[in-house]
Amino acid sequence: MKIMSIKTLLLAVVVLSASAFTAVTVENYKASVEKSTITWKGYKVTGQHAGTVNLKSGDLEFNGDQLAGGSFAIDMTSITVTDLKGEYKGKLEGHLKSPDFFGVDKHPTATFVITRVIPKGTPGDYKVIGNMTIKNITKEIKFFANVKNVNGQKVAKADLVIDRSDYDVRYGSGSFFDNLGDKTIYDEFDISIEMVAGK
Repeated sequence: MKIMSIKTLLLAVVVLSASAFTAVTVENYKASVEKSTITWKGYKVTGQHAGTVNLKSGDLEFNGDQLAGGSFAIDMTSITVTDLKGEYKGKLEGHLKSPDFFGVDKHPTATFVITRVIPKGTPGDYKVIGNMTIKNITKEIKFFANVKNVNGQKVAKADLVIDRSDYDVRYGSGSFFDNLGDKTIYDEFDISIEMVAGK
């Protein structure tokens, strides 16, 4: 009886161990750069400016219906201003791409990689934690995201607040310069992303 009990116990341990180490199937969805959109908004003492930037690549990982990971890359050379026209539009776009701001000649891509996903109370809502890299400087950021299933695709929406001073973007920043007065450009700017991804 003791021998049978030991064998039974060992069998149970083996079965439980096998279950514990069963591989979790993760499904990967690739972002459509044509269908996905990114908008930005920056603020200064005397007003604000808005525009778009293109998604270069992206993916979302799911464990069942739950968001499990993902990443995206932004084409910084595609920065566009949408609230100005003509000469002023061109000047601001050129300035944002210059070394004063994002230096896109040397740093053409910004990236974000998810490191942790925390499901919230409502299905499809998540707190996302990850690493944002701009100008080869990486900082952890956190934001809330919503993911829906739409016609067999995953549509993820999120609003991010980025502090440019974390990435050595100094122009007009009160974090680096004194007495800027009404020429101050605030450090925080907004990014709204809608990523449409499919298999």
